[in-house]
Amino acid sequence: MTASESTHILFYTYVEDMLDRRAPHREAHLQRIRAQRAAGRLIVAGAWGDPPRGGVIGFTGLTREEVEDWAAADPYVAAGLVLEHRVEPWQLV
Repeated sequence: MTASESTHILFYTYVEDMLDRRAPHREAHLQRIRAQRAAGRLIVAGAWGDPPRGGVIGFTGLTREEVEDWAAADPYVAAGLVLEHRVEPWQLV
């Protein structure tokens, strides 16, 4: 891992009616997450809240810019299901 690569966590805030709107985009979203897992870059992924109000995806070995690019291409983001997102460095212990 280079100095610019580290561990990052991507936080999503979902639209209020996420459960009603995500179905057409869910499989494509999950395929992208599975691809990160297969590449060894996924630490954790999942929704938070009941019903889901947001999501968290933890990456390793990617730069902040690569995580931002990943989010920009996420079907949930493209479909307007994510109200906001942010990428933060993540210090695992």
